[in-house]
Amino acid sequence: MSPIIAFVSFFNLRKRNTGSYSSPFTGVGTHFLPLGILPDHSGFVLHETGYLPNNNWWNFTKVLSPFWRFYYNFKKGHKVVSRNFEVELTPEQIMLIPDQQLFDSIGTKPVQHFWIAFSPARRIDIRQKIPIMLKTAHYELDIIREIAGLYNNKAECSDRQRVFHLSMALLNIVLSRSEIKWQNHDSPNMEKASRFIEENYSSAISIRDTARKAGMSHPVFIKAFKRYQGVTPVRFLIQTRIRHAADMLANADFSIEEIAERTGFPNRAYMSRVFKKITGTSPAQFRNTQGQG
Repeated sequence: MSPIIAFVSFFNLRKRNTGSYSSPFTGVGTHFLPLGILPDHSGFVLHETGYLPNNNWWNFTKVLSPFWRFYYNFKKGHKVVSRNFEVELTPEQIMLIPDQQLFDSIGTKPVQHFWIAFSPARRIDIRQKIPIMLKTAHYELDIIREIAGLYNNKAECSDRQRVFHLSMALLNIVLSRSEIKWQNHDSPNMEKASRFIEENYSSAISIRDTARKAGMSHPVFIKAFKRYQGVTPVRFLIQTRIRHAADMLANADFSIEEIAERTGFPNRAYMSRVFKKITGTSPAQFRNTQGQG
């Protein structure tokens, strides 16, 4: 399967590489799971990874992204500016910008530019300084260099699956760093219920049975689960199914009918309606953009 990567001219890069709500993907990276998909056990969803060996146009105003942004530049020349901060991208630091942050990206010098767009399950602590600047560790830089090495001079990727797994490894390392302050919503019962749904998403799951497994009454469980996950148990189940469906559409040769059956949907038509409602695109369109044909 060929990745959804495109070499764009200087002019098209100005037009396409935006990353805001109207066009949350940059258009010049490797796209993975779409917007609206919940994180799995890893704790985050990988949406896009990209590397430009000579990014000489990075001027985009009022970027408001539904994704978190991971930025690393191999040399100076670009910066991120908002009402509350102005920070230069340097080889010594990784920059993380949470979602819902309004900022301008500024830079016209040719710079090796690496980025990841992702969505974590946890919410950032209100006391955390934004953007999050982390001193680059040598093992993190080794992974970044390895990912960059999978792209050629036209920003085309040679191994989409390896980019995915290396990006996931990098995010696991970086997001576990003690410098990042997260909100604390520990709940063993809700974690147990979430894992049960994630591990049995392809089956006919009873929310009442899930509530009993969590040791709660049905009404209390629904309220507690929504506080913990931000969505109802039914919505969590549907989004979990859609996440797995998206992964199969991108990375497997199953028909859409088979994917619907494997992910617990009664039929293709129902899965297609739900998929489009959550991701904004139909399963067939999503598969085509991922190069499956």
